[in-house]
Amino acid sequence: MSFLQIRNVSMRFGGLMAVSDASFDVAEGSITGLIGPNGAGKTTLFAIVSGFQKPTSGQVLWRGAEITARPPHVLAAEGLSRTFQIVQPFAGLSVRENIAVGAFLRHRRRADAIALAEQVAEQVGLTAELDKPAAALTVSGRKRVELGKALATQPKLLLLDEVLAGLNPSEVRDIVPVVRAIRDSGVTVLMIEHVMQAVMNLCESVHVLAQGRIIASGTPAEVVATPAVVEAYLGHGAASRLSGGAHA
Repeated sequence: MSFLQIRNVSMRFGGLMAVSDASFDVAEGSITGLIGPNGAGKTTLFAIVSGFQKPTSGQVLWRGAEITARPPHVLAAEGLSRTFQIVQPFAGLSVRENIAVGAFLRHRRRADAIALAEQVAEQVGLTAELDKPAAALTVSGRKRVELGKALATQPKLLLLDEVLAGLNPSEVRDIVPVVRAIRDSGVTVLMIEHVMQAVMNLCESVHVLAQGRIIASGTPAEVVATPAVVEAYLGHGAASRLSGGAHA
Protein backbone atom coordinates (compact mmCIF):
# COMPACT_ATOMS: atom_id res chain seq x y z
CA MET A 1 0.00 0.00 0.00
CA SER A 2 1.28 3.48 -0.90
CA PHE A 3 2.02 5.85 1.96
CA LEU A 4 0.18 8.75 0.26
CA GLN A 5 -2.38 8.33 -2.50
CA ILE A 6 -3.86 11.19 -4.51
CA ARG A 7 -6.86 9.93 -6.42
CA ASN A 8 -8.60 11.87 -9.23
CA VAL A 9 -8.27 15.18 -7.41
CA SER A 10 -9.75 18.26 -9.09
CA MET A 11 -10.00 21.84 -7.83
CA ARG A 12 -12.10 24.49 -9.53
CA PHE A 13 -12.07 28.19 -8.64
CA GLY A 14 -15.03 29.65 -10.52
CA GLY A 15 -14.20 29.18 -14.20
CA LEU A 16 -10.60 28.14 -13.52
CA MET A 17 -9.74 24.45 -13.21
CA ALA A 18 -6.54 24.70 -11.13
CA VAL A 19 -6.13 20.93 -10.70
CA SER A 20 -7.79 18.43 -13.02
CA ASP A 21 -8.17 14.73 -12.22
CA ALA A 22 -4.68 14.41 -10.70
CA SER A 23 -3.60 10.99 -9.40
CA PHE A 24 -0.26 9.74 -8.10
CA ASP A 25 1.27 7.82 -5.19
CA VAL A 26 4.12 8.57 -2.79
CA ALA A 27 6.06 5.62 -1.38
CA GLU A 28 6.94 5.53 2.30
CA GLY A 29 10.56 6.51 2.95
CA SER A 30 10.94 8.23 -0.42
CA ILE A 31 11.78 11.70 -1.63
CA THR A 32 9.21 12.35 -4.35
CA GLY A 33 9.23 15.41 -6.59
CA LEU A 34 6.27 17.38 -7.92
CA ILE A 35 7.43 19.64 -10.73
CA GLY A 36 5.88 21.72 -13.47
CA PRO A 37 5.81 25.24 -14.93
CA ASN A 38 4.56 28.22 -12.93
CA GLY A 39 0.78 28.22 -12.56
CA ALA A 40 0.53 24.44 -13.08
CA GLY A 41 -1.44 23.91 -9.84
CA LYS A 42 1.34 22.45 -7.68
CA THR A 43 0.79 24.62 -4.59
CA THR A 44 -2.98 24.18 -4.90
CA LEU A 45 -2.45 20.42 -4.83
CA PHE A 46 -0.24 20.81 -1.73
CA ALA A 47 -2.97 22.89 -0.09
CA ILE A 48 -5.45 20.07 -0.76
CA VAL A 49 -3.17 17.34 0.61
CA SER A 50 -2.40 19.38 3.75
CA GLY A 51 -6.04 20.28 4.45
CA PHE A 52 -5.95 23.99 3.60
CA GLN A 53 -8.30 23.48 0.62
CA LYS A 54 -11.17 21.08 0.08
CA PRO A 55 -11.05 19.67 -3.46
CA THR A 56 -13.99 19.98 -5.81
CA SER A 57 -13.70 16.22 -6.31
CA GLY A 58 -11.35 13.33 -5.63
CA GLN A 59 -9.69 11.79 -2.59
CA VAL A 60 -6.47 11.99 -0.60
CA LEU A 61 -5.51 8.87 1.35
CA TRP A 62 -2.66 8.62 3.81
CA ARG A 63 -1.56 5.33 5.36
CA GLY A 64 -4.75 3.78 4.00
CA ALA A 65 -7.18 6.28 5.57
CA GLU A 66 -8.99 9.06 3.72
CA ILE A 67 -7.84 12.51 4.89
CA THR A 68 -9.59 14.64 2.25
CA ALA A 69 -10.42 18.07 3.75
CA ARG A 70 -9.33 17.03 7.24
CA PRO A 71 -8.25 20.29 9.00
CA PRO A 72 -4.52 21.19 8.87
CA HIS A 73 -4.09 21.16 12.67
CA VAL A 74 -5.55 17.66 12.84
CA LEU A 75 -3.24 16.45 10.08
CA ALA A 76 -0.26 18.08 11.79
CA ALA A 77 -1.08 16.24 15.00
CA GLU A 78 -1.27 13.00 13.00
CA GLY A 79 2.18 13.64 11.50
CA LEU A 80 1.66 15.55 8.23
CA SER A 81 3.46 18.90 8.05
CA ARG A 82 4.31 21.38 5.29
CA THR A 83 6.41 24.41 4.53
CA PHE A 84 5.19 27.44 2.60
CA GLN A 85 6.61 28.90 -0.59
CA ILE A 86 6.57 32.44 0.85
CA VAL A 87 8.39 32.18 4.17
CA GLN A 88 7.06 34.37 6.97
CA PRO A 89 9.01 33.81 10.18
CA PHE A 90 7.97 35.53 13.39
CA ALA A 91 10.31 38.46 12.82
CA GLY A 92 10.40 39.61 16.44
CA LEU A 93 11.30 36.18 17.78
CA SER A 94 14.70 34.51 17.78
CA VAL A 95 15.49 31.55 15.55
CA ARG A 96 15.23 29.30 18.63
CA GLU A 97 11.75 30.65 19.46
CA ASN A 98 10.56 30.37 15.85
CA ILE A 99 11.44 26.69 15.68
CA ALA A 100 9.98 26.10 19.15
CA VAL A 101 6.58 27.25 17.82
CA GLY A 102 6.43 23.98 15.88
CA ALA A 103 7.74 21.98 18.84
CA PHE A 104 4.83 23.10 21.04
CA LEU A 105 2.55 20.85 18.97
CA ARG A 106 3.85 17.85 20.93
CA HIS A 107 5.57 19.39 23.95
CA ARG A 108 3.60 21.40 26.52
CA ARG A 109 6.61 22.42 28.64
CA ARG A 110 8.64 25.33 27.30
CA ALA A 111 11.90 23.68 28.32
CA ASP A 112 11.05 20.59 26.27
CA ALA A 113 10.03 22.65 23.23
CA ILE A 114 13.22 24.70 23.42
CA ALA A 115 15.35 21.56 23.74
CA LEU A 116 13.72 20.07 20.64
CA ALA A 117 14.12 23.38 18.78
CA GLU A 118 17.85 23.29 19.45
CA GLN A 119 18.09 19.72 18.14
CA VAL A 120 16.19 20.67 14.99
CA ALA A 121 18.34 23.78 14.52
CA GLU A 122 21.40 21.54 14.42
CA GLN A 123 19.68 19.30 11.89
CA VAL A 124 18.96 22.23 9.53
CA GLY A 125 22.27 24.04 10.08
CA LEU A 126 21.07 26.92 12.27
CA THR A 127 22.88 26.26 15.56
CA ALA A 128 25.07 29.35 15.14
CA GLU A 129 22.00 31.50 14.48
CA LEU A 130 19.82 30.39 17.42
CA ASP A 131 19.94 33.71 19.29
CA LYS A 132 19.51 35.91 16.22
CA PRO A 133 16.15 37.54 15.49
CA ALA A 134 14.57 35.87 12.48
CA ALA A 135 14.33 39.29 10.81
CA ALA A 136 18.14 39.43 10.63
CA LEU A 137 18.49 36.25 8.57
CA THR A 138 19.31 35.91 4.87
CA VAL A 139 16.82 34.27 2.48
CA SER A 140 18.68 31.00 2.96
CA GLY A 141 18.45 31.34 6.75
CA ARG A 142 14.73 32.07 6.60
CA LYS A 143 14.18 29.01 4.41
CA ARG A 144 15.98 26.91 7.01
CA VAL A 145 13.81 28.37 9.79
CA GLU A 146 10.70 27.47 7.78
CA LEU A 147 12.04 23.96 7.38
CA GLY A 148 12.91 23.83 11.08
CA LYS A 149 9.42 24.91 12.20
CA ALA A 150 7.88 22.10 10.14
CA LEU A 151 10.40 19.52 11.36
CA ALA A 152 9.82 20.52 14.99
CA THR A 153 6.27 19.14 14.69
CA GLN A 154 7.98 15.73 14.31
CA PRO A 155 6.21 14.74 11.08
CA LYS A 156 6.06 11.40 9.31
CA LEU A 157 5.20 13.08 5.98
CA LEU A 158 6.75 16.43 5.09
CA LEU A 159 5.58 18.57 2.16
CA LEU A 160 8.26 21.01 1.00
CA ASP A 161 7.00 23.88 -1.17
CA GLU A 162 9.99 25.28 -3.08
CA VAL A 163 12.35 25.19 -0.12
CA LEU A 164 15.24 25.95 -2.52
CA ALA A 165 13.63 28.88 -4.35
CA GLY A 166 15.67 32.08 -4.25
CA LEU A 167 18.89 30.37 -3.18
CA ASN A 168 22.18 30.64 -5.04
CA PRO A 169 23.91 27.48 -6.35
CA SER A 170 26.17 27.06 -3.32
CA GLU A 171 23.21 27.47 -0.92
CA VAL A 172 21.31 24.84 -2.91
CA ARG A 173 24.27 22.46 -2.63
CA ASP A 174 24.30 23.02 1.14
CA ILE A 175 20.60 22.26 1.65
CA VAL A 176 20.40 19.15 -0.57
CA PRO A 177 22.14 16.92 2.03
CA VAL A 178 19.89 18.40 4.75
CA VAL A 179 16.78 17.23 2.87
CA ARG A 180 18.35 13.82 2.25
CA ALA A 181 19.18 13.47 5.97
CA ILE A 182 15.57 14.31 6.87
CA ARG A 183 14.42 11.39 4.71
CA ASP A 184 17.10 9.14 6.20
CA SER A 185 15.78 9.97 9.68
CA GLY A 186 12.45 8.34 8.77
CA VAL A 187 10.44 11.22 7.28
CA THR A 188 8.81 10.72 3.86
CA VAL A 189 9.25 13.84 1.69
CA LEU A 190 7.08 15.21 -1.12
CA MET A 191 8.65 18.32 -2.59
CA ILE A 192 7.63 20.96 -5.11
CA GLU A 193 10.79 22.20 -6.74
CA HIS A 194 12.01 24.18 -9.75
CA VAL A 195 15.74 23.62 -9.14
CA MET A 196 16.24 20.65 -11.43
CA GLN A 197 19.76 19.94 -10.17
CA ALA A 198 18.26 19.24 -6.74
CA VAL A 199 15.38 17.20 -8.19
CA MET A 200 17.82 15.02 -10.12
CA ASN A 201 20.03 14.53 -7.05
CA LEU A 202 17.31 13.97 -4.45
CA CYS A 203 14.19 12.40 -5.91
CA GLU A 204 13.61 8.73 -6.61
CA SER A 205 10.43 9.52 -8.51
CA VAL A 206 8.93 12.65 -10.03
CA HIS A 207 5.42 13.64 -11.13
CA VAL A 208 4.93 16.48 -13.58
CA LEU A 209 1.91 18.77 -13.34
CA ALA A 210 1.01 21.04 -16.26
CA GLN A 211 -2.21 23.04 -16.57
CA GLY A 212 -3.55 21.13 -13.59
CA ARG A 213 -2.96 17.66 -15.06
CA ILE A 214 -0.33 15.01 -14.35
CA ILE A 215 1.40 14.62 -17.72
CA ALA A 216 4.32 12.36 -16.76
CA SER A 217 5.62 10.21 -13.92
CA GLY A 218 8.86 8.30 -13.50
CA THR A 219 12.46 8.68 -12.43
CA PRO A 220 13.95 12.16 -12.87
CA ALA A 221 15.92 10.98 -15.92
CA GLU A 222 12.81 9.46 -17.53
CA VAL A 223 10.69 12.54 -16.89
CA VAL A 224 13.12 15.12 -18.31
CA ALA A 225 13.41 13.02 -21.47
CA THR A 226 9.62 12.98 -22.01
CA PRO A 227 8.56 15.18 -24.98
CA ALA A 228 5.35 16.32 -23.21
CA VAL A 229 7.43 17.65 -20.32
CA VAL A 230 9.78 19.53 -22.64
CA GLU A 231 6.73 21.07 -24.35
CA ALA A 232 5.20 22.07 -21.00
CA TYR A 233 8.33 23.94 -19.95
CA LEU A 234 9.60 25.30 -23.27
CA GLY A 235 6.48 25.67 -25.39
CA HIS A 236 4.77 23.96 -28.32
CA GLY A 237 7.17 22.41 -30.81
CA ALA A 238 10.16 22.60 -28.47
CA ALA A 239 10.62 18.83 -28.25
CA SER A 240 10.86 18.41 -32.02
CA ARG A 241 13.17 21.42 -32.36
CA LEU A 242 15.49 20.04 -29.70
CA SER A 243 15.36 16.60 -31.28
CA GLY A 244 16.17 18.09 -34.67
CA GLY A 245 19.07 20.02 -33.19
CA ALA A 246 20.43 16.86 -31.63
CA HIS A 247 20.55 15.14 -35.02
CA ALA A 248 21.90 18.12 -36.96
